[in-house]
Amino acid sequence: MTEEERFLDFATVREMLYDAQERRGALKYEQKWALQHAEWAASEARNGISTKAEVFEELRTKLLKVETCAKHPDLAAKLAELMPAAPEDVRAVFGSKRIKIEDSEIDAVLDIVRQVI
Repeated sequence: MTEEERFLDFATVREMLYDAQERRGALKYEQKWALQHAEWAASEARNGISTKAEVFEELRTKLLKVETCAKHPDLAAKLAELMPAAPEDVRAVFGSKRIKIEDSEIDAVLDIVRQVI
């Protein structure tokens, strides 16, 4: 996977923007907004669980073992970032691209999320 194709989580984006701010001394307007959003999205304020890059990567890797997620690595990354707790959350992610996912695979996704977090 090239650098352009790499999926990033909010915690990684936050750290990258902190590094850029430290190197440059200041961020551009858009980068400040991106940092503010990444801070919120990686914190407990978003879904009750603060995210870490290691957890995201472990979860994404395990989700790619589910057949439908393996066919759609972008959605596996989205699920890893969202850490869904209910079947409706998983259906919503796949439904956004009109992809059908079996109930057994939804259960597998939820089991993986519970195990990792």
